[in-house]
Amino acid sequence: MANIDDFERLDIRVGTIIAVDTFPEARKPAYKLTIDFGPAIGTKRSSAQITAHYTPQTLVGRQVLAVVNFPPRKIGPFPSEVLTLGVPDDSGDVVLIAPERPVANGGRMY
Repeated sequence: MANIDDFERLDIRVGTIIAVDTFPEARKPAYKLTIDFGPAIGTKRSSAQITAHYTPQTLVGRQVLAVVNFPPRKIGPFPSEVLTLGVPDDSGDVVLIAPERPVANGGRMY
């Protein structure tokens, strides 16, 4: 069972998506996201399988939550630096987790 110490080791921050690229090399449909986490963390890249509900145009400017302290993970030829968070809908497609109103980039979830 997880405890509060386990939760506190996760560094979950809010960031704004500033660029989206298609990812044709991915095994499942995905985008390459560039996310701005503010001056302390900077911009990070993430691979996200979110093509069912989102287009590149609807993603740019959108705030998301991501785990920023996992080691980079290679997704095909792409190094994904953060884990963008979402939950499945009834079909199993990802719905992004985001703050309900705009907040400063880099804010830590608690």
